[in-house]
Amino acid sequence: MEPKLPDTHQTSMLTFAKDLPNICSLVGLLCAVVSMYFSILGNFPAAMIGMLWAVFFDWGDGIIARKIKNRTDQQRAFGGMLDSLIDIISFGICPAVLLLSYGEFGWLFLPGAFIIVATSAIRLSYFDIFGLVDNSTYVGLALDNNVLILALVFLLDGLISQAVFSIVLYATLMILAGFNLSSIRTPKFAGRWFYILTAYVLILTIIYGWIMWHRGN
Repeated sequence: MEPKLPDTHQTSMLTFAKDLPNICSLVGLLCAVVSMYFSILGNFPAAMIGMLWAVFFDWGDGIIARKIKNRTDQQRAFGGMLDSLIDIISFGICPAVLLLSYGEFGWLFLPGAFIIVATSAIRLSYFDIFGLVDNSTYVGLALDNNVLILALVFLLDGLISQAVFSIVLYATLMILAGFNLSSIRTPKFAGRWFYILTAYVLILTIIYGWIMWHRGN
């Protein structure tokens, strides 16, 4: 049997990677990787900043994609798949690493980390099949909203003991996982909400930056 020749008409992988919305998605992935790096080092304010910017770029890639009118069906399909895979890292694995690291990698935190990752996998698989209820409504809480809520809760770190806050953090993430998989209807934030998100991310970046500076001194 003759070997199968490569399809010379098939678009290369790097061609898709150079698509502007996908570049934005990959920058968000970089933010998530940086967040996990700082989580492992125990620099949690820096980890939260990375996670917040991962949300920013996750929202940004969709806005850019909608503004580009000449994208092919292949580009749109690739972008949707890439976005979903990055979401499981940014909003599943990344918070799980944060929880494990804050719990000093104790075995009691391992089930929680698994639940976070499993929840993100189930939710994203469901969304890839069924999508939105309508143009502006999700079933369950979207995963990126977890980070926006977590960023506020994490401001309690340092204000209460580490032992107590580890329980608060664990409980918060488990409650959010329950909402992610629930049947409640939640709005899809779009349009002008992006400006609100931008302000939110910038404000919390400044706050967490100040916390890092204060602890460093």
